[in-house]
Amino acid sequence: MTMDPTSFVARHFGWHFAEGVATITLDRPERKNPLTFESYAELRDTFRDLVYTSQVKAVVLTGAGGNFSSGGDVHEIIGPLTEMAMPELLAFTRMTGDLVKAMRACPQPIVAAIDGICVGAGAIMAMASDLRLATPAARTAFLFTRVGLAGCDMGACAILPRIIGQGRAADLLYTGRMMSAEEGERWGFHNRLVPADALLNEAQALARSIATGPSFAHGITKTQLNTEWAVSIETAIEMEAQAQAICMATRDFRRAFEAFADKRTPEFEGN
Repeated sequence: MTMDPTSFVARHFGWHFAEGVATITLDRPERKNPLTFESYAELRDTFRDLVYTSQVKAVVLTGAGGNFSSGGDVHEIIGPLTEMAMPELLAFTRMTGDLVKAMRACPQPIVAAIDGICVGAGAIMAMASDLRLATPAARTAFLFTRVGLAGCDMGACAILPRIIGQGRAADLLYTGRMMSAEEGERWGFHNRLVPADALLNEAQALARSIATGPSFAHGITKTQLNTEWAVSIETAIEMEAQAQAICMATRDFRRAFEAFADKRTPEFEGN
């Protein structure tokens, strides 16, 4: 469904929309912003709706109170899962995976702004974002083995190695240990580190810079970054030839040419 980002009110997280940027804030700071069954579902549905919400050009995903997210709530999710039968468990794991699929499928680039604790499903949401800014205090861990589960949760074994490499991903997924902010930047998980008091402003500034660009073309770029993982180089080159030809037929491409010819900055409209 199409949402109106100016009037949308989220029940389980914060929502703010301005200048083409939607800021989603995980907002249970007293518990380090854990996820619940309800917040998983609402986040999944919101990212699905963004596919049809052209007013939103970019997304910032962050957490309140100096932490990103402590992952699935121990009392509201982990406890109940131990009492469920297999069909219910599979419905839950598919639902959490659908959140990652929705984040990857929405055309808007997602900028994660990470401070403090970023673990479990919180680390997955950071991983599923397109860009990651972090503070020096950010601590990221894929904790699943610590609670007796496999590291292959919500796409971690497919996506994380592509960001930081197979060996480094294996280190984090087998041990469940914390990755420091410095390590995360060195390994390419974090695009850059920024001071805590500048984190949200930096993330929103980055998102605004993306939002002022050719949003249709950004959506094509995101699609190609995702789909080209599983094809040959030859197929990827052909896919990109077709994708670029589509972009060349947009008015934004002509706007950019005319602006260049007139020695002015182009004003993109996403069509």
